Amino acid sequence: MSTSPSNRASDSTKPGGGALRGGVAGLLSGAAGLASAELLAGVVHGLTSPVIGVGNQVVDHVPVALKQFAIRQFGTHDKQALLIGIGATIAALAVVLGVAAARRRWIGVVGLAAFGAFGAVASATGRTGNARDVWPSLVAGVVAVIVLLALLGSPRRRVIGDDEGVLETSPGLEARPAPVGPGLEARPALKGPAPEARPELVGPSIGRRAFLGRVAVTAAAAATVGTVGRRLQRSVSAIGERARVVLPSARRKLPPVPANVAVAELAKATPFMTPNASFYRIDTALLVPRVDVSTWKLDVKGMVMTATSYTYAQLLARDLIERDITLTCVSNEVGGVLMGNARWLGVPLRELLDEAGIDPKATQIVGRSVDRWTSGFPTAVALDGRDAMVALAMNGEPLPFAHGFPARLIVPGLYGYVSATKWLTAIECTTLEVFNAYWVPRGYAKEAPIKLASRIDVPRGLTTIAPGRVAIAGIAWAQRHGIEKVEIRVDNGPWETVELAHEQSVDTWRQWRHVWDATPGQHEIAVRATDHLGHLQIEKRTAPLPNGATGWHSIVVFVKA
Repeated sequence: MSTSPSNRASDSTKPGGGALRGGVAGLLSGAAGLASAELLAGVVHGLTSPVIGVGNQVVDHVPVALKQFAIRQFGTHDKQALLIGIGATIAALAVVLGVAAARRRWIGVVGLAAFGAFGAVASATGRTGNARDVWPSLVAGVVAVIVLLALLGSPRRRVIGDDEGVLETSPGLEARPAPVGPGLEARPALKGPAPEARPELVGPSIGRRAFLGRVAVTAAAAATVGTVGRRLQRSVSAIGERARVVLPSARRKLPPVPANVAVAELAKATPFMTPNASFYRIDTALLVPRVDVSTWKLDVKGMVMTATSYTYAQLLARDLIERDITLTCVSNEVGGVLMGNARWLGVPLRELLDEAGIDPKATQIVGRSVDRWTSGFPTAVALDGRDAMVALAMNGEPLPFAHGFPARLIVPGLYGYVSATKWLTAIECTTLEVFNAYWVPRGYAKEAPIKLASRIDVPRGLTTIAPGRVAIAGIAWAQRHGIEKVEIRVDNGPWETVELAHEQSVDTWRQWRHVWDATPGQHEIAVRATDHLGHLQIEKRTAPLPNGATGWHSIVVFVKA
């Protein structure tokens, strides 16, 4: 029985190593490359891994509309979503390259090398990058290529002649006549001119058992190396330094928060003081900086008489102030949760500016972060008597790493994007005309006082409740002015003034409650607030861009019959 040309053609289309093997090899080679990059970035302090380098470029260049969409969809988990998306994209492309490399090794080699080069450029040219940051990505590319070739091995080939015979070859062997069929003698080699040879891949040179063994070893090594690298990047020394910090008392320590600032209905939904672990986090740092205070310093520079620097110990040794202040993110939608209230301990910002001797022509204060993020606000805000500070502690403990350790700026009454620089490393005095902070070129306003707003927290919207007396409760805020009155309306009925809890300060939110006689059916509840200056909350709904959302918050509830 002879081997038909059609059968031979079918065999010849099988990729060397197979598509499945190629996909697995590509995925693991990509994982091994990234793991090696994470390890190098962890061992050599200050280097940026390719995932973080690419992620930073995405964060810095993504359209603002897409940023707002991500925050709406994922809230404070937007960074995790981005990193997962980048990882999934890299994994998918690595699989495609592996499948292609199973037939043609050079495609995988070139593709993985290109990934390494792309990561190197992204890491080195990003906001947090420098020339040294090319190394993790380049190492990742080299390791990925080596692992891919090791998993796929060298392909076996056969050379197909004409229809009268097939010559099989392997690396390093001469062609031999192919048998015609089972149990038959091989035909003699063809006489006359040799047929045109067409080398094609016929299968892997590594047996299944050996391949699976290499896969297991590679997967385990990549997981171990990547985990070690990521943990090293968290800087154990910085964690230890923070754990050893002993906070001093404020010059005038605040009394404990009185019970009358809270209403019982909000005890679980919205406690008056937000625990550090629950405090919202919106920033551009994909990898939270772990700053070592033994080498950190805060510079006050720019348009000043004398540039000054302070170590962490020097700041702790000063007379500190303690204040309860609510922070709000400009991305907070109407009824949103991107805000929190905490007790902050720190150095008055004005004292540091006075010591440096601020130039009267300086109209802007710029905060600079260790990751090169910037915020900026008018100089007048720092000098108008509000409790702007360089905060060192939050709710009785050193600032958590995620919230700016060792120091951050807190400016009551301003949205965070213009004021709340975390991981602060410099305060620069300049002018509004010559410098635009990070978010301004991306479409946000240069000046952004927090808008008067209110929110319904209890009951939750779209829930079903029992008829009868029902507590409606929530919060309202008007930083720098304070809340004078809150009103609610049910089903477009008359506005009713609600009960306000005690006002802790004009810079904190204020809780409120109202008892409603709920009747069966569907009902819409709306809320609005008035500040101490008599300003009524704006009714018209607007988006957060460019300087904060406006609009009355409303919910729909269902009351059982």
